[in-house]
Amino acid sequence: MTVETSSLNQVEEHGHLVPQRRHIARAAGLISLGNVASRVLGLVRETVFANQFGSSGAYSAFVAASAIPMMVYDMLIGGLLSSALVPVFSEHRERRAELWRLASVVLSATAAVVALLVVFVELTAPWLAALLVSGFEPELQGLTGRLIRLVTPAVMLLSVSGVLTGLLYALRRFTFAAFGAAIYNLGLIVGAVFFSRLFVGPERIYGLALGMLAGALGQVLILMPELRDQRLMLIFDWRHPALRRIVRLYVPVALGFLVSHVGIVIDRSLASTTGEQSIGWMRYATTLIQFPLGLVATAVSLAVLPNLSHLAAQEARDGYLQTLRTGIRMVIVLIVPAAVGLFVLATPIVALLFEHGEFTAFDTLWTARALRLYLIGLIFAAVDQVLVFGYYARQNTLVPAAVGAVAVGIYLAVALPLVQMLGMLALVLANSVQWVGHALIMLWFTRRAVGAQVIEGVVSMAGRTAVASLCMGVVVAATLVWLEGLAVAGLGGRLVVVAVPAFVGMGVYALMAALLGLEEIRAAAQLVIGRLRQQHMG
Repeated sequence: MTVETSSLNQVEEHGHLVPQRRHIARAAGLISLGNVASRVLGLVRETVFANQFGSSGAYSAFVAASAIPMMVYDMLIGGLLSSALVPVFSEHRERRAELWRLASVVLSATAAVVALLVVFVELTAPWLAALLVSGFEPELQGLTGRLIRLVTPAVMLLSVSGVLTGLLYALRRFTFAAFGAAIYNLGLIVGAVFFSRLFVGPERIYGLALGMLAGALGQVLILMPELRDQRLMLIFDWRHPALRRIVRLYVPVALGFLVSHVGIVIDRSLASTTGEQSIGWMRYATTLIQFPLGLVATAVSLAVLPNLSHLAAQEARDGYLQTLRTGIRMVIVLIVPAAVGLFVLATPIVALLFEHGEFTAFDTLWTARALRLYLIGLIFAAVDQVLVFGYYARQNTLVPAAVGAVAVGIYLAVALPLVQMLGMLALVLANSVQWVGHALIMLWFTRRAVGAQVIEGVVSMAGRTAVASLCMGVVVAATLVWLEGLAVAGLGGRLVVVAVPAFVGMGVYALMAALLGLEEIRAAAQLVIGRLRQQHMG
């Protein structure tokens, strides 16, 4: 019996871990279902974008412009959700009157601050565009500035949605909150298909801006059913002790986001100098990376966060370590085969999803190249999410923020010397190296903070996962070569070339996982099947 198994049995004897693992499984399963819907609609969204706009300069302008409201959202809400809102809201879960007042105070303060930022962005849009896409021609820069003004109001709706989502996660109400991102993607699809018809020429891209606004509004509205017992109101109480604690927790995170967003601005600016198509190619490749990252890492991280926060507050070290270790193991066993499969099937997947309409075979070639370079850092980025959330649960936001600043330095150290030689690919490679560096530094800090036990059994399990994934990759590659030799044409042929190797690969990985004793695969399968049954019976 291993040390980890013995420790697990001891915790189970006290009746502590079993209910928690079941709750994490239920929560992660529900969040995963929402992420599946979101990621599937995200792929549909990008497929529609590719068909309508390809990798045109107008599309790159929209990608750059939409980054502005998302930066504002990340600065104020994105990191706040996991680093401060859920941990602090969770402390008030049993005292509902206090919770509603605190949520009202946070919501009111957020709305006031975001409103001021929206006004600032609207006034400075032309200068922001010039900074963000300095390599574009003046006409394309002007289009970027107009798009910034159109999409920025969406950040107000997204911020309200973010605070309400944090409240619902603290209350452990995941059902509608888990599907907010799916509704947002649906709004963008509507914008591309319908709203874009209201315009002609390059201005058709304005339809995406309107779709972004519609999606943000839908993300707020879908949360309303689970807030039926809410007592929210407009309260400006800047001296509320919990609000001040949230601010103290979030200041380091905000500074970290500020540094990382400086990196994003530099990344976009450098990308604009490598050709007007580069930002589009990077966006399509990033979408494919975000699918497994959101489906696995985000779902597991959000599921364990409330439990980690509770265990950290109770100073239950053994339970905290076991929960964190469980999250890491589950992420590794799912993300590694996904990364290997995406690497082998990169070109046929990109061709199947995007190569139609305005998206050409040349776009497929460069998007697939970018995707493979992003995959170098995917596994590290996935594990990194769990480690960062582990720090947030202990209400330590300074370390992740500091590591984020160092990671931006890593990105610049790789990107700047190589961009002239490798162009866009230098920026993608720099992103992957940044993810690797961030994860390794976070792991070092985590071991120092909570002990080396956090990775007990993880290295051995990761090695077996790598062996199973490599065997799967070899079989998938062989199946792909065989199918391509058949030269099956058309959309059906493209679907076969992706689907058959993917299903074969899943079968091979499941078999190898069973032979190598990867119990996490069985746990993940039970998690998903149980959740689907629950949804069906409900």
